[in-house]
Amino acid sequence: MFILVNLKAYPCDPVAVSSVARDVANDYGVRIAVAPQAADLARVDATGVETWAQHVSPVDHGSHTGSTLAEAVTENGAEGTLINHSERRLTLADIDDAVDAARRTDLETIVCANDPEQAGAAAALGPDAVAVEPPALIGGDVPVATADPGIVEDAVAAVDAVDSDVDLLCGAGVSTGEDVEAARELGATGVLLASGVAKADDPRSALEDLVAGI
Repeated sequence: MFILVNLKAYPCDPVAVSSVARDVANDYGVRIAVAPQAADLARVDATGVETWAQHVSPVDHGSHTGSTLAEAVTENGAEGTLINHSERRLTLADIDDAVDAARRTDLETIVCANDPEQAGAAAALGPDAVAVEPPALIGGDVPVATADPGIVEDAVAAVDAVDSDVDLLCGAGVSTGEDVEAARELGATGVLLASGVAKADDPRSALEDLVAGI
């Protein structure tokens, strides 16, 4: 199982959380990555943790003030990027262009989708993975695998029907090892989470609980 911790714009110490994530990944032999704000990518990468960008813009070099260039995040240590997170939505055409932008620098890609139908459409764009995250559950403490297991099962089926090489992850409300196990049993190959680690009083304990059963 792949665990991607999105720090969003939470008031946490990205270096401290990333250092803990690196240690837990090494101690348990589990793949854990951290997605900080763009300004913190280099500092997070310096900890040795697998580092991801929260977003890349669907643009190439040029007059694109305020954009997040794929080349820039790669040069600052990112190995992958989220695209179309519920809090950073894009049009289908822009998702396609963002995936292409990520490919220019060999960034791994996870395209977020709200539901199984969107997950299937996202898979057709050729990302490495699709993550299904119902917006209503994001930031809460009830995971989609518990609230509505059918969403995960249907998303797995929708993605597999389009491209069996594309992985399916799930997010929204994930915070415990039981949530991770439930996602795996439904066919997901990884999870996205944010507040469960970024806002935890003890991020190491939170991460250890997530991976203990893997």
